[in-house]
Amino acid sequence: MKVLGIESTAHTFGVGIVEDKPPFILSNERDTFVPETGGMKPSDAARHHAVLAHEVLTRALNKANLSIEDIDAIAVALGPGMGPTLRVGAVIARALTLKFKKTLVPVNHGIAHIEIGYLTTGSKDPLILYLSGGNTIITTFYKGKFRVFGETLDIALGNMMDTFVREMGLAPPYIENGKHKIDICAESGSKIINLPYIVKGEDMSYSGLLTAALRLAGKYRLEDLCYSLREIAFDMLLEASERALALTEKKEIMIVGGVAASGSLRAKLEELTKDWNIELKIVPPSLAGDNGAMIAYAGMLGVKHGVSIEVSESKIRPRWRVDEVEIPWRN
Repeated sequence: MKVLGIESTAHTFGVGIVEDKPPFILSNERDTFVPETGGMKPSDAARHHAVLAHEVLTRALNKANLSIEDIDAIAVALGPGMGPTLRVGAVIARALTLKFKKTLVPVNHGIAHIEIGYLTTGSKDPLILYLSGGNTIITTFYKGKFRVFGETLDIALGNMMDTFVREMGLAPPYIENGKHKIDICAESGSKIINLPYIVKGEDMSYSGLLTAALRLAGKYRLEDLCYSLREIAFDMLLEASERALALTEKKEIMIVGGVAASGSLRAKLEELTKDWNIELKIVPPSLAGDNGAMIAYAGMLGVKHGVSIEVSESKIRPRWRVDEVEIPWRN
């Protein structure tokens, strides 16, 4: 079986193709929208996706050395994400499904991040930290669903760091030579500035931390502000993760999502897992960010267990949570 997956939940339009045998991933092509200045307007990102979709789709098919007739099912991320960009992916997936008489498979973007983590890290029963631009979630699988033990109460960790470096004039772009701009800035910092630290049970709140750091701009060295913001934000995540570890007694932690590429977070988690005598599993950088291969892989798991959707019912779900999704392939 071969499945084509379409990702368009935010700034990346991606198309991946997988098959149901190793090495699974046949192609994984993408193009990411980067605004010249300021934050990302959903309408601009949607326009980028619509213009480049056919090129990315063609590259993915050529890389896999396949034609659309060789594909058995079309998987598409229907949420969570930004409405305008989600609609672009959904429209293309519906058109391919109808034109070429394929099976349409709905995929939750967060579940796709988690499943590509299982595939690439070999994790069996981990506590999962799902850390992307728009999501900060501590979860694990239990009785048919991924259950959320903790999450951000407001802005996500990745969005918080992006907003700070953008407001400080350090971004866009947000990543340089594989490093986030806040990491590059923090490397020259050493002084911890007093900023809000808010952990409630296993939940975190980053909005107060961001606001306080922005208000202190110009009153302290920017490098010390970057260093303090990053260290406090990661320490909040680690405290919440330790509480989830104590509750679940898991023997491994799996990190998925774009923030998983942070070297400083990796170092802190290595110390955490050493203290708890458990394993640390991190998704490879090439599959940490948004991509079509993870949508195709999650779609393949779904369609092999009877998950599909009629085109007429394939509405986008911008607020679709991971704990709302039934996972029949893990029962």
